[in-house]
Amino acid sequence: MEEFQHKQLAGGSWQKVPFFEQMANIGSEVERAIGWREKGNLEYSQAACDRVLELLDLTIDDAKNQRRLRELLRLREVLADYFYSSNFFSSSDVLWEKYFFPFSWAARAEY
Repeated sequence: MEEFQHKQLAGGSWQKVPFFEQMANIGSEVERAIGWREKGNLEYSQAACDRVLELLDLTIDDAKNQRRLRELLRLREVLADYFYSSNFFSSSDVLWEKYFFPFSWAARAEY
């Protein structure tokens, strides 16, 4: 069995979180990963990258997001390429900031 960093979320509470908030949380982890990489702390950056993929996997597995599955799977592919591979898709820190910002804004607007 896989060891989750977000044990409570993996236990089912993530499914109770609205989609925009899920994506905003993923975006926050992406920002952490980038920030730690810029500071030269690759260990913390790697841990944040791992959390990004974990939260994204939980989002993909969430039944309410099935109509968004194609985008979520592509997002996972491109994020994994950016952080763990050769950056074949030519992503950038600025691209990720622009991608995730609307989710943060929308999540705040829901309250």
